[in-house]
Order: sequence, then C-alpha cells, then structure tokens
Amino acid sequence: MSNKLRKTAGTALAFTALILIPSTAMASGGKIDGGDTAWLLTSTALVLFMTIPGLALFYGGLVRTKNVLSVLMQCFSITCLVSILWLVGAYSLAFSDGNAFVGGLGKMFFKGVTLKSIHPVAGTIPETVFAMFQLTFAIITPALIVGAYAERMKFSAMFLFSGAWLILVYAPVAHWVWGGGWLGNMGALDFAGGTVVHINSGVSALVVAILLGKRHGFPDQPPSPHNLTMSVTGASMLWVGWFGFNAGSAVAADSAAGMAMLVTQMSAAAAALTWMFIEWSKFGKPSALGLVTGAVAGLVGITPASGFVGPIGGLVIGIATGAICFTAVGIIKQTLRIDDSLDVFPVHGVGGMVGALLAGVFASAGLGGVGLKMSMGSQLGVQLISIVATAVYAGALSFLILKVVDAIVGLRASADDEEVGLDTSQHNETGYSI
Repeated sequence: MSNKLRKTAGTALAFTALILIPSTAMASGGKIDGGDTAWLLTSTALVLFMTIPGLALFYGGLVRTKNVLSVLMQCFSITCLVSILWLVGAYSLAFSDGNAFVGGLGKMFFKGVTLKSIHPVAGTIPETVFAMFQLTFAIITPALIVGAYAERMKFSAMFLFSGAWLILVYAPVAHWVWGGGWLGNMGALDFAGGTVVHINSGVSALVVAILLGKRHGFPDQPPSPHNLTMSVTGASMLWVGWFGFNAGSAVAADSAAGMAMLVTQMSAAAAALTWMFIEWSKFGKPSALGLVTGAVAGLVGITPASGFVGPIGGLVIGIATGAICFTAVGIIKQTLRIDDSLDVFPVHGVGGMVGALLAGVFASAGLGGVGLKMSMGSQLGVQLISIVATAVYAGALSFLILKVVDAIVGLRASADDEEVGLDTSQHNETGYSI
C-alpha cells in the first residue's frame, strides 16, 4: 500500500472513530465525558423534579383548600417563565464573561452554545447540559419565595415580580459566586446554592411577607394545612431531588459527588430527628409536618457545604440547622408576628446562613473536609461577607421590585378575593370538586 493510500485510510479511520465515540469529541479545550454528562443529565431531571411536582405539592398541601390550585399554578408558571428568560438573557448574565458583579450579554439566546461547546465551569460537560442544569436552579429559587406570599398575592404581581427578580437578583448573585464574580474570586464556599439559592430566596421572601402584610386572622387564627399527605409526599420528592441538587453540583461523576450525596443524607436525617425531638419535648407529641420541615431545613443547611465537608460535618450541620431553624420559625411567627406563610425565611434563609457559615468550619481537613485554602478565621470572614452581601442585595432589590410592581398592578388581592380564595378569584377554577 502506498504512503498516500495509508494516509487516506488513516484519516478515514480517525474520522469514523470520532463519529462512533462522541463522548471523546473535542470541545472548547476539553473532552466531553460520557459518564459525567450522563450524571448531570440525571441530576438536571432530579432538580426540575424538586419544583414540579415536589415543591408544588409540598406548598400546595400547606395552604387551605381554596388556594391549593393557585400555589400549583404559581410553581408551574414560574417554571415556564424562568425557562424562557434563561434563554433570552438570564443565563448570559449569570455565566458569560462580564465583570465582577454581572455577566455580559454575549450568550443571549444561547449564542455560541453548540453541540460541542463546553462552558469553562463545566469541565467535561456539554454546555447545553450545563446550561439546562443551571436553569433548574434558577427555576426553584424564585419558586421558593411562593411560600411567603401564598394565599394573598395577585397572580399578575407574582408573575411580574418573579421575572424581574430572576434578572435583577438571581442572575447577578449566581455570577458573584459561580460565574467568575467577586465572591467566588474571594474564595467563598457555596457548593450547591446556600447563598445563591437559599439566602437569596429566603431574605427576599421575608421582604415580600412584610410588605404584603398578614393574612386575615393571622396570628390569632392561623390557617391550617388542608392536606398534609400531599405535603409529606412533596417533601419526600424534594429529598430525593436534592441528591441531584447537591451531588450534581460536582459537575462530574466522581468522589466529590459521592461525598456530597452522603453528607446530604446525613444532614437531612439529623435535622429531621432534631426538629422532631424538640417538638416532641415542647408540645408532647411529634408531628409529620415538623419531621418533614426539619428534613428540608437539613437539606438547605448542607447545600453550601455538601462538596466540602465530610460525614461528621454533615451530621453536625444537620443538628444545628434543625435546632436553629425550629427556633427561627417561632421567632418570626410568634415573636415578630410576620406572616411568612410557609416559613421560607426561617427554613431557607436562616438554614442557608447556618450552612454557609459552618461550611467554613467543617471544610477543614482536620474535621474531615476537603481542606481550606486559607485559615479558618479568614474563611469564616469570607463566608460572613458572602452571607451579608447576598442578604443586603436580595433584600434591597426585592423591596424595589415589589414597589414598582405594586405601582403597576398592585401586589395584594382584595379582601373579597382572599375570602373567596385565589383559586376562584384569580383563575376561575377550584382545586377540588364538591
């Protein structure tokens, strides 16, 4: 065989190999790994499952019968709205090259996101999959805030607020931490969203609850959940989906993902039991609602630390968040008399703060973590800065957005509409047939 023929045959074989083995295709300076990609695809589905149906059912069961459909509608519509805004420009603001505070507009409408492109953050994952994975985080974060204004916010106000909040609050904070922004460059630890998701949404929820005011009858006649079976089912879905949330944030099928999954389980279990035993001791009986709320608090608390701490860290963070979030619920509702309807701030805001701070402790190699790149004191200082900065920014911007929305369409449903229920007054439907 001539040299020319050998070269031709070799080229043909190489071309055929590239076609038959797509998992090794070159892309943006790296190679797409089939195993990592498969895990992130699975994680993406798990995180979307957390919002619909998980969060929708959890929240839906906690409101009264006349408002159940409105909560499901809010979670579902936010999923659709955020998906479109993510494509238009929110993804670009969060993850494209920009400055220390916000990304640029270079990836609007997913410009440059091709079959073979890899985002630098993603390592061995196609950017299409990375962008979709991050979209599911962007979806659940404003959906968490639903719990603060349940049963009394106009649908039109909810829709405008959620869209503006995604662009002006979520995308910049995500860029600060994960997109090459100033908090990430400082060394802030937030593996899966303690600041970006939970502190961000929790503080915003507190602002919404204060501005909207209390539901009629609160706190003297607190509304009772209409279907705890639905809520326990939704919380169970959240727990399972959270493995994609935390372990998926390793952006690889590796030991970091395995440890993140392990500590997530330990924290959720420890927090659930802590909440249950405190409630049992205080009120004489444990409740299903307390058990599942404690589990959610533990899942929130371990989120920022999940890829950095070991099993003991997960255990301690779970116990701490279970106890502290239980106390925070009482302070918010009984002491301050703020009607954060479904406890978004005391569970997500406070739980995120506890987890973010303790990540700076238990990431230490001496305590079973991956090790700190600075002294523990310095790391705790960085964690505190990230907590305060996120809380102040989210609170201030949420206040401004709400004021603008109030001027345009009004925030709160009328007293008559609330009495009838938002299912009927906002959607002309009912969740149940009588």
